Amino acid sequence: MNKKDKDKNDKKENKKLLISLLILLLLIVLIAGLAIFYVNIKGKEDENTLAYTDLIKQISYGNVEKIEMTVGSTTLKVKIKNEEKEKTAIVQNTESFMEFVQTKVAEGNEIELIQKPRSVLSQIPSVIITFLPTAIMLALFIMIFKMQGLGEKGKVYDETEKKTKVKFDDVAGLEEEKEELIEIVDFLKKPEKYAKMGAKIPRGVLLYGKPGTGKTLIAKAIAGEANVPFISMSGSEFIEMFAGLGASRVRKLFEKARRMAPCIVFIDEIDAIGARRTSNSGAETENNQTLNQLLVEMDGFSSEETIIVLAATNRPEMLDKALLRPGRFDRQITIPTPDLKGRLEILKIHSKDKKISDDLNLESIAEDTAGFTGAELANILNEAAIIATKRKHDGIEIDDIEEAVKKVTVGLEKRQRVISEKDKKLTAYHEAGHAVVSKYLPTQADVKEVSIIPRGVAGGYTMYKTDEDKYYISKTEMQEKLIALLGGRAAEKLVLDDISTGASNDIEVATKIARDMVTKYGMSDTLGPIDFQGKEPYEIQMFGENIGDKIGQEVKRLIDTAYNDALTLLNEHRDKLDKIALSLLEKEKINEEDFKKFFEEG
Repeated sequence: MNKKDKDKNDKKENKKLLISLLILLLLIVLIAGLAIFYVNIKGKEDENTLAYTDLIKQISYGNVEKIEMTVGSTTLKVKIKNEEKEKTAIVQNTESFMEFVQTKVAEGNEIELIQKPRSVLSQIPSVIITFLPTAIMLALFIMIFKMQGLGEKGKVYDETEKKTKVKFDDVAGLEEEKEELIEIVDFLKKPEKYAKMGAKIPRGVLLYGKPGTGKTLIAKAIAGEANVPFISMSGSEFIEMFAGLGASRVRKLFEKARRMAPCIVFIDEIDAIGARRTSNSGAETENNQTLNQLLVEMDGFSSEETIIVLAATNRPEMLDKALLRPGRFDRQITIPTPDLKGRLEILKIHSKDKKISDDLNLESIAEDTAGFTGAELANILNEAAIIATKRKHDGIEIDDIEEAVKKVTVGLEKRQRVISEKDKKLTAYHEAGHAVVSKYLPTQADVKEVSIIPRGVAGGYTMYKTDEDKYYISKTEMQEKLIALLGGRAAEKLVLDDISTGASNDIEVATKIARDMVTKYGMSDTLGPIDFQGKEPYEIQMFGENIGDKIGQEVKRLIDTAYNDALTLLNEHRDKLDKIALSLLEKEKINEEDFKKFFEEG
């Protein structure tokens, strides 16, 4: 029997054992329930019960005709003269009771005494109740013992199962990253070529980037290109409440990898087990043991073992430094959000199996989705296909795509929601405030659509064109972003002389930007280019005793300045604000072309 057949048989045996244990537990619970039910029924079989003291009196008076009892039982049936129904009585000491009855019979009382042997059925409840705790403990012990081997259950994709058909051609928008990883594929295919040169195979490759950028997909593509087994597990699968299970699963996983070498071990969301080690207390002890075992296993590869560990995370700052040193994760590759060319290639791949309208331009969609990940683009095309089906279109049209983008980014449109005229007016001026302020800020994107139709949790929205990939943001741009965010609140105060809760999200985002400007990016003229973010209190104190107050004052100054600038802009262009707000109250929605007309001369 070869390794693959053995692995499959092991899986079947483990599955059968787990199913058998579950059936055993269910049977034990069922039988216990029946036993308790049986005992209760036996106890309530006869509503006519006779107290022990009354039974003694009745026997003494000679009123008892028959006594029927089972050997080993304390419950007996009694037939009283001149009464049709038998009564049930319970005796505490059967031996002394039998002596008393025999004495009364010897004195001349006519009592029919019947003793029955104990039935097997009647013994079942006591036997079950006696052995039930032992059986449950035994079943739990066997289950925990089997759980020690769950590391072997890592999902395996190989050429016989034909599950991994992903190639580098299926991964779009990551050309440089693929070139870097082609070396890994070549190592796996021809390790002897590099061995002749004295080069050692990389132990591990860490892929990190935002969620949805394609980290797992590119890992599968490496296995598909190299045509080697691909063992996949999630970091959370190693963690259990039982001490030592995590480390055991790591050992089992790498034992399996050594049997299947050359192969790839892929650990998704490795931050679940690779987080920085802390004090050995409570649940942290188990996490530390699991991480220590992973470090030992990655150190334990011999030069003949062609095993590469791939790992993915979107929080590389959480990982322990020991994981990131050379000899463990030798290479760390950032998987970024796709650029314009990458987005176009991703859209082409995901539109292959969809019916696209002839006039739909994928390039324009790619231009309007700057900052979107591959997963988000795939989701938008899928939502557009659903919307096109509902609208009974022959193919996906540009309107379906735009509606899908709004649905994914803002939320579902809620036209049926009943809104008062007061709230409509407030929402109209709020959104008009955002749009007008943004129009007069040079660094801000053009307005694409303004609406007062509720979507998701928002009462209205202002959508901007995202047609440019940005890798850096200037201080001026961030300052003007603050002004644009506070434009809605400023419009409420200017026109209605009141403010509402509708600006809560704007204020939250603006506060975060202002705080990052001061504490992370060093954009404060007063405090200078110093990083305060993520520092311990004692580290911040080295910059002065009142440094916390100064940081707060600087953040407040940025927010106050932006709010005042927004008020100034709206005062200067009050006529535009009123016209756009009135148009929104009338039409509920203004597109890009109509919005531009408000600012044209004449």
